Amino acid sequence: MPKLKTHSGTKDRVKISKTGKALARRGGGNHLLEKKSMSRKRTYKGLNEITGHIKRNIKRKLGA
Repeated sequence: MPKLKTHSGTKDRVKISKTGKALARRGGGNHLLEKKSMSRKRTYKGLNEITGHIKRNIKRKLGA
């Protein structure tokens, strides 16, 4: 059985923390910013935790 390769696109977009959380940026924060409120734009800052079955899929893609 050959070694599994990590998914390069996921590797660039998602970080796994030391405690095992999957952290990624929220989508939609780079365009059409005039009509978005400041409070809405602030939520795009920083990393957000990914939960549920998507987290399991990401960990599988990264081999973690």
